[in-house]
Amino acid sequence: MNAQEPQPAASGVDGFDANAHRAASLDNWEEAASGWARRQEMLREFAAPVSHWMIQAISPQPGQRVLELAAGMGETGMLAAELVAPHGGVIVSDQAEAMLEGARARAVQLGLSNVEFQVLNAEWIDLPVASVDAVLCRWGYMLMADPVAALRETRRVLVSGGRLALAAWDEIAHNPWALLPGQELIERGLAGAPNASTRELPGPFALGKPGMLAEAIEQAGFGDVEIHAIELPRRHTDFQEMWDTTLDLSRAFHDTVLSRPEREIEQIKASLAQRFAPYTSPDGALEIPGRTLVASASA
Repeated sequence: MNAQEPQPAASGVDGFDANAHRAASLDNWEEAASGWARRQEMLREFAAPVSHWMIQAISPQPGQRVLELAAGMGETGMLAAELVAPHGGVIVSDQAEAMLEGARARAVQLGLSNVEFQVLNAEWIDLPVASVDAVLCRWGYMLMADPVAALRETRRVLVSGGRLALAAWDEIAHNPWALLPGQELIERGLAGAPNASTRELPGPFALGKPGMLAEAIEQAGFGDVEIHAIELPRRHTDFQEMWDTTLDLSRAFHDTVLSRPEREIEQIKASLAQRFAPYTSPDGALEIPGRTLVASASA
């Protein structure tokens, strides 16, 4: 971080070290990229309803320039690339270079020539004022040290009237795919229980509390804010696939569980299988409920 980069603090959380969070987040995503690349096809299918909603919300037009923040493998931005071609383009960005490596490979696979890749941190976007027509951010803002600062930066780089579309997870109670593994670790003393303070810290469900997402978007200066909920169940052929996927996609779960003795790992696995039993069909397949919020707004 250089002296010209803003250093916002997350509001309302005493003792939260925003810079330490940023450094840890970057390390996490650099390490997690290989797992996300392995699950890329599954994630693309799972998240398709969200990505398509976001694309419809920004309504990309030929010749426009679209920015995707916290893009990961860039699935949503690449949908936009086909719509703004041949003279428009998409910037697929992420703070983690390892994530962008996977996105570059996907662009080559799709034969896209109007996509560029940039390492960007959404809290200080290294682009000029009013330089893009639309911004996409699927499940990114809630992970940032200061989501409102990132949203303000988003508004800064958008042209007047430019469109924003984003997704953020609804409350964890609506997402047992995350709730149940978390409960397992908490009850074993391997993770801390949430409290009134930690609920405000960055994380997948940080903007899920009713009204919080709209408040953050409006606080950043956007208008025409619309919030909707999308039911998004996770499907797995069996518990083993769900277990392997969770290890791949959640670095915290991965590191915590695999640091334990082999016997305890098997105990955790067996206990978690019982927790997910209500979502398991007779043939062993799982369908686990999930719910995400999606939002659109105008600069």
